[in-house]
Amino acid sequence: MKKIIVTAFIAFGFTTMNAQEESKSPITFSAYVDVYYSYDFGKPDNHTKPGFIYSYNKSNEVNLNLGMAKMNYTKENVRGNLALMAGTYAQYNMAAEQDLLKNVYEANVGVKISKDNNVWIDAGVMPSHIGSESAIGKDCMTLTRSIGAENSPYYETGIKVGYTSQSEKWYLAAMYLNGWQRIQKVDGNHTPAFGTQVTFKPTAKVALNWSTYVGNEQPDIDKKWRYFNDFYGTFKLTDKTSIITGFDIGLQQSAKGSSDYDVWYTPSAIIQYKPTDKIQLAARGEYYQDEKGVIIATGTPNGFKTYGFSANFDYLPVENVIFRLEARTLNSKDDIFLKDNNPTDSNVFITTSLAISI
Repeated sequence: MKKIIVTAFIAFGFTTMNAQEESKSPITFSAYVDVYYSYDFGKPDNHTKPGFIYSYNKSNEVNLNLGMAKMNYTKENVRGNLALMAGTYAQYNMAAEQDLLKNVYEANVGVKISKDNNVWIDAGVMPSHIGSESAIGKDCMTLTRSIGAENSPYYETGIKVGYTSQSEKWYLAAMYLNGWQRIQKVDGNHTPAFGTQVTFKPTAKVALNWSTYVGNEQPDIDKKWRYFNDFYGTFKLTDKTSIITGFDIGLQQSAKGSSDYDVWYTPSAIIQYKPTDKIQLAARGEYYQDEKGVIIATGTPNGFKTYGFSANFDYLPVENVIFRLEARTLNSKDDIFLKDNNPTDSNVFITTSLAISI
C-alpha cells in the first residue's frame, strides 16, 4: 500500500511539474525608470547641456532620462520585443523621427532559421550593434554616456542575421540598415547601409568586439560614403575590478565622388571597482577628435578636440534600485562651451540619478 501511495505521489509531482513548465507564458513584461538631476556650472539659460550630449542633458532641473515599458515574447524558434519610452533621452535622440515613432525604443521580431545551429534573423527597430554602452543606465559602468557613445548609434532599424557558436565564444552578425541611428530614411536617400559585428569571448572574463558601419547619410544627389569601425574589449581583472577599453574611428567622403576623406576618432577607457555588493566606483577617461565637424560641428578653427574625465559613485540599496553620483569635466582646444553666456574651453557638471528596474 505504501509503495502505491509513493508511486502515485511521485507521478503526481512529475505531472504537476510538467504542467507548470507547459503553462509558463512565453510573454514577459518589464519596466525601467531613470530620474536624474544635473547641474551644469556653465549655467545655460535654456537648461540644456552642449548639443553633442543627448542623455541626462537637462541642467538644474529634475527630469526623466528614460522611462520604458517592455513586452518580450520568447519561444524556441521565435522571439519578439516591443518597448515604448518617454523622457529626455527619447526627446533628443529621436528628434529626427516621425511623431508616432519617437516613443519607440524597440520593436522587432526574430526567427531561428537553423535546426542544428544558433542562427537567427531579426527585423525591426533594435539596439545598436555599435559600442559597449547602451541607453539603459543601469547596464553601464558610468552614469552618463561617453562622447563616443552619444555620437554613434544607440538604435538601428533593419534586418540582422546573427550566429552564435556552440561554444558561445563567437558571435557573428551582418545587417542591412536604414541608416545611422534612423528608423525612417533621409528624404531623397535610396542608398543601402550595412553593418557587421564580431564578438569573441576567449574566457568568461574577456570579451573582444569589432563592429562596422557603411552607409550614406545624405540625399543621393550629395552622396558621401561613411565608413565606421568600433573596437572595444571588456576585461574582468578580479571579482571586484573590471575595465572597458575602446577605440572608434570613422571616415566620410569630403564631397560626392571625392577620394579625400574627413576622419574622426575617439579612444576611451572605463575602470570599475566594487568594494561591496552595494557600492560601485568608476572612473572614465576619453578623447574625441572631429576636426572637420562630420559628427560634431563647432565652426571653430580646430574643430572638436575634447578631453573628458568623470568619476562615479553608485549605491544599490536593493538589487533592482541604483542611486548614482557623477562628476564630469570636459576640456576642448577651442572655446566651444559657454559659462554665464561667455565662450570658454571647459565645462563641468555634476549629475545624480535614481533608477529602478522591474
